[in-house]
Amino acid sequence: MKFQFSEKKVKLPGNVHAYAEKKVMKLARYFEEDAQALIVFSVEKNRNNVELTVHGAGTWFRARESTSDMFASIDAAVGTIEGQIRKNKTRLARRLRQDAFVRSAEETSFVADEKEEEFRIVRVKQFNFRPMSREEAILQMNLLEHNFFAFRDEDNHGAFAVVYRRNDGGYGLIEDAL
Repeated sequence: MKFQFSEKKVKLPGNVHAYAEKKVMKLARYFEEDAQALIVFSVEKNRNNVELTVHGAGTWFRARESTSDMFASIDAAVGTIEGQIRKNKTRLARRLRQDAFVRSAEETSFVADEKEEEFRIVRVKQFNFRPMSREEAILQMNLLEHNFFAFRDEDNHGAFAVVYRRNDGGYGLIEDAL
């Protein structure tokens, strides 16, 4: 597994990076050798934030945890991603490493099989997406008080796009690469 570290508003000693690398390596058993992990450390209002993004087997996993201790945040983020993998293990089994879910002796004693959650579509809506500018799409999203809005981007030759509200208060755009 390849690691990339980033620090925002904080300068951490090397032992924190080493600890994070050691903990994230526990996830390596689920992935092939070419998996990548991006770990972003930040501190805000006496809270130690860790954002862990793992890309492997054509799938992205992301966890963001915040505690009063950086080491606890690392542990929680790794635990969250491991939980995501375990929760969706049957759906991910074809993508992840062949022996990823073979249990070790220590794991078998305390981990019970979790029921697989069924993806249920409870409502279907159909819309005619009309071409509009990105600014108009953001305006529509705000008027509807939604967190995202799908539209045809006239700035990108009518390609399908989605604008969304980011946690930092800004806006994001997802567009079709064509």
